[in-house]
Amino acid sequence: MNPFHNLDPQNMFQSIYDFPDHILEAIEIGKSISLSNTYKNIQNIVIAGMGGSAIGGDIAKTLTNNELKVPLTISRNYTLPNWVDKNTLVICSSYSGNTEETLSSFQDANDRSAMIIGISTGGSLTKKLNENNFDSILIPKGLQPRAALAFSLVPILFLLKKLDFISLDIINDAESAAILLKNMRDKYSGENDDNLSYSIAKKIYNTIPIFYAENNNCEIVAIRWKGQLSENSKMLAYHNELPEMNHNEIVGWENNNEIIKNFSVIWLTDLSEHPQTNIRQQASQKIIGQLARHHEVVSVDGASRTIRLLHLIHLGDWVSFWCAIFHETNPTPVNKIDSLKTILLKKS
Repeated sequence: MNPFHNLDPQNMFQSIYDFPDHILEAIEIGKSISLSNTYKNIQNIVIAGMGGSAIGGDIAKTLTNNELKVPLTISRNYTLPNWVDKNTLVICSSYSGNTEETLSSFQDANDRSAMIIGISTGGSLTKKLNENNFDSILIPKGLQPRAALAFSLVPILFLLKKLDFISLDIINDAESAAILLKNMRDKYSGENDDNLSYSIAKKIYNTIPIFYAENNNCEIVAIRWKGQLSENSKMLAYHNELPEMNHNEIVGWENNNEIIKNFSVIWLTDLSEHPQTNIRQQASQKIIGQLARHHEVVSVDGASRTIRLLHLIHLGDWVSFWCAIFHETNPTPVNKIDSLKTILLKKS
């Protein structure tokens, strides 16, 4: 099925194409979650993870921010926030189960008597969870962590539902998103200018893209697009949030005009934005839009905020694939991460 097998021998094309199927599979995993331990008086939640595993926590936080009544924090570090204690639920998410920062966070959580649940394909994390009689959720192996987004996101949503922090609405919307994306993926995987993902990639692949979006809303989409362009397309990309960038970064578009001409700007928007943020975004476009080589406003259809944000994420994954193809780059290997791990291993 992959028409770019020579450039994409590990088939990232298929991994992106299968995202809707992954959502539905992850929903079935979520339905089967059975917790052995008791979770009472949870006063705050931490999701500990890195890279492709942490982004699922980021998206869960954004999707649930209108329902959650307790603080939820994403921790990307070796240690957890100082306030973590016995009333904290720590969800350790590591696709491989061997991410050193997440394993360190697990130990930190255990030392502080926090409640712990793990999400992984196995590895050291699952072993430690089992040894300490913590609940563990197993997800399918065989994917790049960044391509396993559904499996790092959906189980978190089910955990939050099972622990009575959210309703079923977001999960039902995720299922509806999968159905919509099944209808969209053939369009997004087509090599033609009528395909929005291909068209965007064609305009930005030889630039340094900057993604702007509203805080606590499309910002998570901007973070995902940035990460996917870095890993799949092997391109530098950046993001910032509105309205914050109106108070500092917007001024930075004044000097270094020859460098700025190599930038592109994508404004990621949604119907759920605060009206004043939308006004600020339009004003910002007028001020800086023409300074970059290309600027474009991107939004998508969907019956709910959850559906639209997952739709935007899927669109961005395809943009990253097409940028890789335009660069004649294999989207799967992450050689610089592998080199970094080799150096760190020698120093440990």
